[in-house]
Amino acid sequence: MSLSHTAAEYMLSDALLPDPSSSRAKGLRLELPSDRLLKFVTVGLPLFLVSLAFAREFSAGSQISCFSPTNFTGKQSAYTDTACWDSLIHHGFDADGHAITKSLWALKVFPYSLLVVAVLMYLPYLLWRYAAAPALHCDLLFIIDELDKSYNRSVRLVQHMKKVQQASAEPEQFWEEYERARRERYFEFPLLERYLTCKQHAHALVFIYILRNLLLLLFLAATCLYLVFLHLNIFFQDEFSCSIKTGLLQAEPHIPLLIPCKLVFFSVFQIISLSIGSVYVLLIPVVIYNALQLCQWDKGLLSVYEMLPAFDLLSRRMLTCPLNDLNIILLFLRANISELTSFSRLNAVSALREATANKEDIDTVIDFMTLLAGLETTKPKH
Repeated sequence: MSLSHTAAEYMLSDALLPDPSSSRAKGLRLELPSDRLLKFVTVGLPLFLVSLAFAREFSAGSQISCFSPTNFTGKQSAYTDTACWDSLIHHGFDADGHAITKSLWALKVFPYSLLVVAVLMYLPYLLWRYAAAPALHCDLLFIIDELDKSYNRSVRLVQHMKKVQQASAEPEQFWEEYERARRERYFEFPLLERYLTCKQHAHALVFIYILRNLLLLLFLAATCLYLVFLHLNIFFQDEFSCSIKTGLLQAEPHIPLLIPCKLVFFSVFQIISLSIGSVYVLLIPVVIYNALQLCQWDKGLLSVYEMLPAFDLLSRRMLTCPLNDLNIILLFLRANISELTSFSRLNAVSALREATANKEDIDTVIDFMTLLAGLETTKPKH
């Protein structure tokens, strides 16, 4: 056996991928990077700001300061602060002099409402995790495994072809058999292609993904409207007039009708609401962009695998509407590209293929590896 043939045999044996490790199933990412960022910001931001508000409340003590009359004792002043904080009702007069009341109770529940916002923002993630992630995990694991196996089968086929070509007495007859096998699609991978085609006609994953983004968009818009309502109705009134002439104190003559009070935490709540509202408004286009990704095919990944013999899913089948499960799977394959070992090798071969002068002699990875093995394509390609 010549030195070139020995070197080619070792090269092809090194080209085979090792068996996948058991950590592949645990390392699959079932969220896109943009969705993971959205979850971190939409859930984490209100929780972080609420924790700051609660920390300030516990450290600063009372959240309200009322200007009690000078004849009030310390206990009476403390009672006034507590009673006004419990009621949070502003007593005033309209233009005609009629008494009006305005409830400021939303300020008291504002930190707790942000906790509700954080829970709502987490619901789309829970929907995806329990309704779509298990099926997506199985699909990704099977497709990644089959793509790597398809690459290995191609390399083993090259090894066999090299041995057959070396043993063939008539090289022209060998290339005729090779061309006939390609025309009759003996090299195709029917299981993988049919599975991907089946996913092209399924819509469960894409429905859940669109529903997830619609729910997130709805919750973002509702939160922004809620914050706008607070600013227009409450967050411009840090001072109010409180009345404690209720119950047993209603007949006491020395208690004034109204007592002015000031909300100590008012500026903090304004900053928190403006921060959350601004960030959520900026996130709305991101959510819309994530949903619009499904309106076009991601052909960059599988186009590399078209170098494999008879693997032409893109050119023959990916011509329909992209709103299907196959497009979702392609997006997540892109996010898990590190788990797809064969992609990096085929991508390198593809780059060399583009840089080759005689591109008509290189059609599939078998042709390319055959050239690397020292075999000459004596029969021209049509």
